[in-house]
Amino acid sequence: MGTVTPLPIGRPTQVGFERLELTRILDLYGRMVAAGHWRDYAIQFDKEAAVFAAFRRAAEHPEFRIEKRPALRNRQGMWALVNEVGAVLKRGHELGPVLAPVERRLMKLVGE
Repeated sequence: MGTVTPLPIGRPTQVGFERLELTRILDLYGRMVAAGHWRDYAIQFDKEAAVFAAFRRAAEHPEFRIEKRPALRNRQGMWALVNEVGAVLKRGHELGPVLAPVERRLMKLVGE
């Protein structure tokens, strides 16, 4: 007959964004696109992290990466905002405060 492959039980095999988290991130992305600053994005799901990367142009490094790492939940927080060179700009337990620097940048772009 055939072989039976067991389903993974317990811990999920990859980290993902919940619907409300992804909605909040995509809302910010849409506003940055409307302001003419971002043009592309990529999403990566891995065993350790889920990453949303926003690009100014498609052929370059992402301007910002929003990372969700549940393993850091009890330490410095599972959310991180990483810039183009890989430096962590903001880290926290909640998504809203981590997105605040990008929100402020959006306000400057719209105000110009």
